[in-house]
Formats: sequence, structure tokens, C-alpha cells
Amino acid sequence: MNLRDLQYLVALADHRHFGRAAEACFVSQPTLSTQVKKLEAELGAELLERSPRQVMLTAAGEQVVAHARTILGEADAIRGVARHAQDPRAGTLRVGAFPTIAPYLLPHVVPTLRHTLPELELLLVEEKSAVLLEQVRTGRLDAAVLALPVDDDSLHVQPLFREDFVLAVPASHPLATPAARESTLRLDSLADERILLLTDGHCLRDQALAVCQLAGVAEKEGFRATSLETLRHMVAAGVGVTLLPTLAVSPPVPSSPAIALRQFSPPAPHRDVALVWRRTSVFRDLLPEVAHVLAALPPGLVTPL
Repeated sequence: MNLRDLQYLVALADHRHFGRAAEACFVSQPTLSTQVKKLEAELGAELLERSPRQVMLTAAGEQVVAHARTILGEADAIRGVARHAQDPRAGTLRVGAFPTIAPYLLPHVVPTLRHTLPELELLLVEEKSAVLLEQVRTGRLDAAVLALPVDDDSLHVQPLFREDFVLAVPASHPLATPAARESTLRLDSLADERILLLTDGHCLRDQALAVCQLAGVAEKEGFRATSLETLRHMVAAGVGVTLLPTLAVSPPVPSSPAIALRQFSPPAPHRDVALVWRRTSVFRDLLPEVAHVLAALPPGLVTPL
């Protein structure tokens, strides 16, 4: 058994097709098929159910693939450590970010990171906060962008910035009229509203619920979105109002004529964002530089911490 054979098996699990798996591994289909059969013979177990239309994993195959992913990940980490030992500013850096910030933060910072650290291979992962935190703890990620608080003595927490929330309302909403815009928006202005929120597992949902509790606002029943874009579309359709983070409504994100955005009077509801990594990480001397780039956003978007 070798890493190459495990790579072939994982490719089959991902693509469920010998031809596509072989193409992804840059080998011929007969080569991949032969090596996987040898792996099955070596292990003494059938890992695949083969049919003309698709490839399925057996129960044993599912378990082997799960272990194979871990082994391949560790092998990549070993290569990264070696590259990093040769050049502290090189190697592969695996960074995660939660879904309600990743698409809006990364366009601002990735070009700078590539320019500042040209020898560093940056792999970006988008996942919910709980998953990111666990992957940082177990070494599957080197660092993650997370909303505070993060309570774990084994992790270094580098605060980045404070991001305000704004209220998104349909353009026809009473809070969107010119007269309403003449005064600042207070939290108690939301008392009669029903807020559209994300589904469970998103940290933004918890943050928004905290704001709702302060304002005495209830969640709109029977609806939970899976993304900010769904929330945005529902507001544009006149279904309700929602809280959106500033980066999600700032360029390069296009504005919508069907949505009006209202800023809150100080102190505005907000979230504090940080970069988190293991204190023992081989990148611990480099990650403060990465954090500096992540915090250096265009003026007026966020408040540095």
C-alpha cells in the first residue's frame, strides 16, 4: 500500500467514475483501475461496487477512504513542513473562514497575500465556525478566521477588526422612506419587525439573535436561510428584514435597488473577527504577518482591533 494507491481510491470516492478519477490523477484509466484492484487484493477486502454507470464504495471502502483522506492530508502537511523548514515564508498554508465572511473578505486580501508571500501556497476552506475550530485544533487547518469569542488556551487569538451590522429592508418599507432616513436608526425601531435569520450552525444566526434579544425583536417563523444571498433575495422580494454584515453589502458586492440599507446609531450591533491558530504551529512566526494583511481592509469598511 502506498500513497499513490490511496490517492486513486480517494479520487474514485470523489468522482464515482473511473475515467474522471483517472483524469483527476493524471493517469490512464487502466492504470488507476489496476492499482485499485491491487490495493483491494493487498487488504483482502472489496472496497468498490463496480457497475457500468457508476462506482460505489462498500462499507469497508467508506472506512478506508476516511482513513486515506487523513493519511494524504498528513503527507501534505509533512511536505509543507519540509518546504517551510527550507523557507519560513514558503510551504502550504491552509486557512479557513466562515461562510458569512469568506466571500466578502477574501477578494480584499487574497491579492495582497499573494503579492506579499509569493512562495506561500494558500489553500482556502469555507466552513461553519464549529467545523473550522475543530479542524484548527486537530491540525487539518493551520489557521481560521472566526468571530469572537474563542475560548481555547491551546490557540492563539489575534483580533483583526470589528464589523458593524446594517439593517436590510425592502425598498418599499417604512424604514426606507426619506423621512425615516432623516433620523438615526435605533434598535428599538425594530420592535414590530420579524427578522429573517440563517439556519442553525451559522455564527451569524447567534449574533443576530443576540441583537434581536436586545431589541425585543422576534424571528420570522417558518423561514431559515442557508446563506446571506438567500436572505438578500428574500428581503428584495419583500418577505421581511434582516441584519447583514458591512462587508457583505460593500463593493465589490453589487447593490440592489430593491433593498435599502440602514445604519444603526452608535453603538451599532457588530461582531469582532479574529485569526486563530495553534500556539505550536510551524507557521506561528508567519501568521501574525498574515493577520496584518487580513486586518488591512479599505478605510471605512471595518474598525481595526
